Amino acid sequence: MNKTIFTFGLISGGGMAVMYSLMCLARQSTSFDISQILVYAAVVLLFTMIFMGIKSYRDNALGGFITFGEAFKVGILISLVSSLCYAMLWMILYNPIFRDFMQQHSAALMEKLNTSGVPVEEIAAKKEEILKHAALYENPLLRAGIIFIQGFPVEAIMALIASFVIKKKQPNWSSAA
Repeated sequence: MNKTIFTFGLISGGGMAVMYSLMCLARQSTSFDISQILVYAAVVLLFTMIFMGIKSYRDNALGGFITFGEAFKVGILISLVSSLCYAMLWMILYNPIFRDFMQQHSAALMEKLNTSGVPVEEIAAKKEEILKHAALYENPLLRAGIIFIQGFPVEAIMALIASFVIKKKQPNWSSAA
């Protein structure tokens, strides 16, 4: 089980890191919306890796049968490895490549607010909240937690869905007699 978890978790986490890196680089040269498309592509990749990991474990280690609980255990562990891998890669790349990420992200959010037609008082409150979050992001421990939390809940939901889809009970041959 460990080989399956680490193989699919590392592929998923590495893929997520690559897609988010592309997203950040796309933000520098294109629009915020194009970078969001890359995020959704990363989510599809992530779901595929969780699904394939559970299925691989079911087919190769368990002879084609897996309970929901066992499938969820494999899926959630793949998700955990993936999220940790993504968070570690992001933290490594943050200073040399993405140091200005939060400033760019905040500026894009504020620009969207300014053109949204929201009342001025509400815009001011939301801008203050954005600046507060940007300040929190400067603390490396909080940044690592924020990065981990970005993906893990979504991955846990994906593991849950994949577990429902992939579970396959062993037939009870003794009751057929």
